[in-house]
Amino acid sequence: MPDSQIANQEKEAAARAGIAFVHDRDVVGLGTGSTAAYAVRFLGERVSQGLKIRGIPTSTATRDLAVSLNIPLTNFDEVQQIDVTLDGADEFDPQLNLIKGGGGALLREKIVASASRKVIILADASKQVEKLGKFPLPVEVIPFAQALIAKKIADLGAAVKVRTNKNNSVFVTDEGHHILDCAFGQINDPAGLARRLSDMPGVVEHGLFIGMANVVLLARGKEVTEIRRE
Repeated sequence: MPDSQIANQEKEAAARAGIAFVHDRDVVGLGTGSTAAYAVRFLGERVSQGLKIRGIPTSTATRDLAVSLNIPLTNFDEVQQIDVTLDGADEFDPQLNLIKGGGGALLREKIVASASRKVIILADASKQVEKLGKFPLPVEVIPFAQALIAKKIADLGAAVKVRTNKNNSVFVTDEGHHILDCAFGQINDPAGLARRLSDMPGVVEHGLFIGMANVVLLARGKEVTEIRRE
């Protein structure tokens, strides 16, 4: 079986396991990306069977998918507390620190995670690492500061690329910002790097999610393991 097919089966298995954390009347954070999309589709099935939830999507793509599945939506004008969020990650380490943002929605994903009682991360086997950094770290910046921030991050030792679309136009986030993909290699101090990036004027948000995940549901083959943050 091709690796891509195995990965998709694992994403589907993790997403299906994640639905068990959603209960009737919950406000649910709806993540962005291929794994989260499976979870949204499974939630749509449950809603069609009578589950009553309200979702807060982390991107326009997720919002459109949820609407197509008749999942009722809400927003932070109406509620300020989310019961559970189901989302994916690009990497997670043994402390359940994450790199997120491969799908370009890291700002809204971090806002939603910060407002959630529980953050459940759905992951296939490729996402587990001993140290973060194999996946380039996304950093969302305002366009005005892009070149300045790129140099500052390069001075920290990263190879920095401006994210582009397939037609080579600059990728623009839902909030109108740009993303720098920053290849640091192994990140020995994720919390320290997170602070340094947050302190840079012009950085809107970065893809280091430190201490935010409560549970990772790791699918390896047909088995799903529940890993909890201590």
